[in-house]
Amino acid sequence: MHIVVPSSSNTFQKSWIASGRILFLIAISGLGAIGLVVLSALWAGTESDAAALDRQRQLVNARLREQVDQVAHVIGQFGNGYLARVYPASRSAGVSSSLDTVLAGAAGSAISETAMSAFGYDQAFVVDEKAQLSMLTDAKTEKRYRWMKPLFLPLLKDSRLTASQRPTFTDRMPSSLESRRASAVRPNHALANLMRLEGRPTIVGIVAINEAPEGQPQPTRQFLIVVRFLDGAALDELSRQQGLNGARFARTADADENEVAFQIDATANGEPIGFIVWRPDLPGSRVIGRLMPALSIAALVIAVLFSVLLVRLRSSLGELKRSELHARQLALHDVLTDLPNRALFAMRFEECLAETRHSTERSAVALLDLDRFKAVNDTFGHAAGDELIRMAAERIRSVLRPGDTLARLGGDEFALLLRDIRNDDKVLLSICDAIVAELGRPFPLLRGEAVARVGGSIGLTIVPDAGRTADDLMRYADVALYEAKMGGRGQWRVYSPSMDGGRNARDILKNELREVLAKGTASSAESAQTGPGSTRPDFGSLEVYYQTVHRAEGGYAASGAEALVRWRHSQRGLLTPASFIPAAEEGGLIDALGFWVLRESCKAACNWPEDTFVAVNVSPAQLRRPNFAEEVIAVLEETGLPPSRLELELTESSLIEDNSDIYTVLKSLRSRGIQISLDDFGTGFSCLSHLVRFDIDRIKIDRSFVSQLGAKANGAAIIGAIVTLSRNLGISTTAEGVETEYQRDFLTALGCTDLQGYFFSKPVPLRELDCFAKSEGGAEPRTIASGAIA
Repeated sequence: MHIVVPSSSNTFQKSWIASGRILFLIAISGLGAIGLVVLSALWAGTESDAAALDRQRQLVNARLREQVDQVAHVIGQFGNGYLARVYPASRSAGVSSSLDTVLAGAAGSAISETAMSAFGYDQAFVVDEKAQLSMLTDAKTEKRYRWMKPLFLPLLKDSRLTASQRPTFTDRMPSSLESRRASAVRPNHALANLMRLEGRPTIVGIVAINEAPEGQPQPTRQFLIVVRFLDGAALDELSRQQGLNGARFARTADADENEVAFQIDATANGEPIGFIVWRPDLPGSRVIGRLMPALSIAALVIAVLFSVLLVRLRSSLGELKRSELHARQLALHDVLTDLPNRALFAMRFEECLAETRHSTERSAVALLDLDRFKAVNDTFGHAAGDELIRMAAERIRSVLRPGDTLARLGGDEFALLLRDIRNDDKVLLSICDAIVAELGRPFPLLRGEAVARVGGSIGLTIVPDAGRTADDLMRYADVALYEAKMGGRGQWRVYSPSMDGGRNARDILKNELREVLAKGTASSAESAQTGPGSTRPDFGSLEVYYQTVHRAEGGYAASGAEALVRWRHSQRGLLTPASFIPAAEEGGLIDALGFWVLRESCKAACNWPEDTFVAVNVSPAQLRRPNFAEEVIAVLEETGLPPSRLELELTESSLIEDNSDIYTVLKSLRSRGIQISLDDFGTGFSCLSHLVRFDIDRIKIDRSFVSQLGAKANGAAIIGAIVTLSRNLGISTTAEGVETEYQRDFLTALGCTDLQGYFFSKPVPLRELDCFAKSEGGAEPRTIASGAIA
């Protein structure tokens, strides 16, 4: 494997580097200056925004603390004034020392109403020290208090409400009466806390409104509790005073992109109550917004200038560089899949061989073929074939390790280089099984308009166990690939020396078959020049044998015959299809061979009775030909056989693949009167929908079921089910492999319409087929006709 790597010019590289350095320095300088200006502006704007935002938060926090203190101060004054005036007056009037009678009922309601109307609180309650209401109220207010009561209890138990202080005197009370009142009443302590109430941020204030004078028994204490919600009018007032745009309260920090959220914490325990959300005034952002257009225009102008300079100075060098890169890419990569090509794969393979000579590392090289790629190209066109190649490459690449190499050698051929497989076959097993499984999945092509099922075969060899040179190893992998294909495809094989002999024998057989077809074509086209002087080697000729089909009634008369090809080899004797059909498929000769059999069979059937037919097997490869129907009609017109006397035998595997196009072909054939039969029914991908969709005329029951008659009950049950199904659908049935009189009678009793097997006749050449009244006894075996090979 020889490689020529494109070389680069030293002069080109030096000039490219020199000019590149100069422009690089200029570009870096200009971009650096612009970047510095932009970054400075962004930094200054960000710092300004942060300072403004911090100040707004401090103002909000201070305002909230101020409102809490204001509530405590106001209700403290309210409570002290009430004690200084109402309570002493009650004592002088001879009222009981307990204020229950004064503050009960209407008095409590009056105090609550005064607190709400005079001071603008949202709610006010008069309660005793057990948190029971000491006021007249409606049911709605009482129900609301019950919900709030658990939150008021900690405030009622606060020790600061009962803290005693010495009597306070003031110069604002000069009279003796006022002095006595001030000395008789202890000043009240008011508390105000920020908490969550009814799910809303709330300032709750509490103050005692009855205190016994010093030295007198303390009556049942009563308290005034006021409530002010911060998410309503209080928040609107706060937003107006502090300039908070669009201020709102939220239970969670759900601020939008242009909003900020300030968390409100409870006074007692510091737990979050909610958030005040507003649109902050950010002066830095405004400045940046004004500067950015100018900076953007400047950056754009500089970029345009640099671009023009770059284009003018380096256009020619750029073209040369792109050409060089493109040439290197084409030289080392596949255009369709962007995989390494044969040259790059060879380089990596040689490197692998060089490394393994001096280490214990083991590697593997593999060749991979898509099994039915040609059929996809022929059926859907080259666009679908290219799409299939790309999809297959992606699937293979998805199961490989990072260090493995996948290359496309051409067409549907790929090569794999698996490095460092150690002595563990599990690596090869997992990779090869995964590749075969991936390629076995359907490929949706042409935007889902078609589905292809191709599969893949792999042949690999171990490095350096199997050989020393790259050519030897690639040949060994090719031999293993051939074995995988001959083993049924969709498999992988590791090379062993025993494979060489079988490969050589198959190559010889394939070449000989090609010579037989070529000699037959030449002899038919130029019969005048064919004589003893021909230099072509003689490998025999092809013949068509016929096995009769008999009606299952009326004396078992012959209703037709199935055409079977044989190769009478000059050295190996008579060869059956199993010996040379695989070689024909691999060598691309199956189409020519199939049409030769079709033409010879139609010629022979022209001499049979008019109520008989000839059955010809058709390969899946023939069905995938776009013009298959026209070619069959051309053969019928050439030979003169009526279409109704031709029966084409298909296998169900051919219907599984690309059935949409095959349906079109079969529909065209049946429209001309040609009969379609389904061979070996029940042994493959049996699908009842095929019988209706493809309008099958005949089902051929496989010999494996017939052989079970008299030995296993399952055989009779399966045949009976197939016959019943066929009778209901109006389809004829032919039982193959009839070898005994018992089988014949049993199948007739089950309802089979036709029988075929050694009991009636073995496959015989045309000259020995004497069961048809109009048969020409002197007919000789026919060789390949003119035009058999395109």
